[in-house]
Amino acid sequence: MNKIRYEIDPYNRLVIDSSGRKTSLPKFRKVIDGRFKVDEFNELSYHVKAPCPEDELIPRQIKLKGEWSLTNDHMLRLTLDTLGRETFGDQVTLQGEILDVDKNSLLFAVTTSAKDNIRSTYVLNLEGTWKADEFNRLSFHVKKEGGKYDILSLKGVWEVNKNHQIIYRYEKARLIRKKKEYHTLTFQGYWDIKDALRISYLLGGGTDSSFDFETSAGIFMEKYIKYELGIRASGRPDPVRRTITLFGKWNLEKDAGLIFEIEYGDGGTKRIVFGADAKLTDKDTVSFRLRNDPDNRDMGVSLELSRKIFKGDGEAFLRLLKSNKESAIYAGAAWRW
Repeated sequence: MNKIRYEIDPYNRLVIDSSGRKTSLPKFRKVIDGRFKVDEFNELSYHVKAPCPEDELIPRQIKLKGEWSLTNDHMLRLTLDTLGRETFGDQVTLQGEILDVDKNSLLFAVTTSAKDNIRSTYVLNLEGTWKADEFNRLSFHVKKEGGKYDILSLKGVWEVNKNHQIIYRYEKARLIRKKKEYHTLTFQGYWDIKDALRISYLLGGGTDSSFDFETSAGIFMEKYIKYELGIRASGRPDPVRRTITLFGKWNLEKDAGLIFEIEYGDGGTKRIVFGADAKLTDKDTVSFRLRNDPDNRDMGVSLELSRKIFKGDGEAFLRLLKSNKESAIYAGAAWRW
């Protein structure tokens, strides 16, 4: 009996090679219509559509185990474990594109073709967590059974759009259509700052997904906060410099502290909250020494703001500052004025 070997064609269909070796001869190879699926632990399987002849011992579902990764062309690849290689090659590379991203998922669109040459597209939904790697690149940690994970690295350079959102653009060659296509992924989230040398982009509540980027020291001004960082992209000898400028407005709020409000372009506003030691100056300004609220850790950042910008609770805080003359007062959740 010949050993059966499975392969994948350019249309993401299962190909059976009953000769047990790679060959271009059509009599040894047969295309089996079906679709790939992933389960709750992101294990891949191929579900056969039509029943096969009785003399071909092909199961209706073929499970594949291995390690997920992305190719340089942003294809989804599964490197099979030792057991999988007995009937498959070392790798399964799915032709397609990253369709969308969410706070806990990556959607990959797969295009296939039936025997009547009608093409259709379906989506594989990988679940996991988004993180930044040590090179400040975006990466997706694919959830596996037993608390393990595989890492899909977006090896290109990301940027920030006018709505303060992270976007990732990539270019890829389309093998079937013989042309290049351009894709843009938008990460819905908001910025947070807990350290002078680190800035974070959170992808929503109820999730561990966040990009924590290592940066140079931040610059804090009356109308913006600015950070600079480097991204070590694939194929580039030197890191690509990126400047993150968050435009917003400062205020003081009772029971919270010093806040910086950012509008994200969709009608939503998010706040970055700091603790701060505050002191009046002789220049009609207030000098702040920022602290990590609620940990109350000194961030090593100083900020000077005009007294005129503060309204509401901020005005009450300024009156308290004046009554204390030269003394500094802490503004934060740990102390309420």
